[in-house]
Amino acid sequence: MSRAEVEAGAEPVRVEDTVIRKPSPLWTFGLFRSELLTTFRRWRTIALLAVLAAVPILIGIAIKIETSDGASAGGGGGEGPAFISQITNNGLFLVFTALAATLPFFLPMAIGVIAGDAIAGEANAGTLRYLLVAPAGRTRLLLTKYATTMTFCLVATLVVALSALTVGALLFPLGELTTISGTRISFTEGLGRAFLIALVVAASLIGVAALGLFVSTLTNSGIAAMATTVGLLITIQILDQIPQLHALQPYFFSHYWLSFADLMRDPVYWDDLVRNLGLQGLYAAVFGSAAWARFTAKDITA
Repeated sequence: MSRAEVEAGAEPVRVEDTVIRKPSPLWTFGLFRSELLTTFRRWRTIALLAVLAAVPILIGIAIKIETSDGASAGGGGGEGPAFISQITNNGLFLVFTALAATLPFFLPMAIGVIAGDAIAGEANAGTLRYLLVAPAGRTRLLLTKYATTMTFCLVATLVVALSALTVGALLFPLGELTTISGTRISFTEGLGRAFLIALVVAASLIGVAALGLFVSTLTNSGIAAMATTVGLLITIQILDQIPQLHALQPYFFSHYWLSFADLMRDPVYWDDLVRNLGLQGLYAAVFGSAAWARFTAKDITA
């Protein structure tokens, strides 16, 4: 029996000399649980999460050292990620700064590695055929892989946010904070907005996850799929900075990523947030459908 069958509890039933495996009612949950355990037990995943957790620590220490002589963070010239000049006044701003710093590259790269390896990694390891022996079929396996990737998106984002909150609380004062609009809100409300921002950042990566999953169905090499996905991410980020492409840039999945800052306005400015989430949903639908079409018609030889 395969890893998925053992974890999911599938039971073989013999009908006219043909073995048909009948899934238990909790088969899908069992497969999802198995994929989660497999993904988060890998040293590669642990290393990615460790790197993401280290980014807020490095930012916090750097700002603490820079401001130790009374100078303002960022040199007072508006340099660095958004909110960086406010960190010395309130450590909660380190959460927003860390998310702004990791979203353009670190978080998408981590998602690209996990998504790119989802199918191609199984094919390269020779376990894909065994997973497909189970009665769920290719569609359910693909959905499980995507759900696992999205779970990693959420976990990775929360790791950054929690690491930043911890470092901010240790190195800087906490309390009421000033929004971008200049109004004052309580620390509790600010904490709630920080959590909401983390959820929006995680949702901003669903397009990347679908793209990586599609690339993963095109090859049997996990390394090639991961490299291609990360390469596409870097290319899109570069194209999004070229002024001559301004007419196309609103359609790039990364264009509205930093719109989460609008959650720190009072009242909240929703236009770009809605555009971002709608664009991510469109990318997820297009590349998710492409991944399904490719995977369901793919000749599995590994």
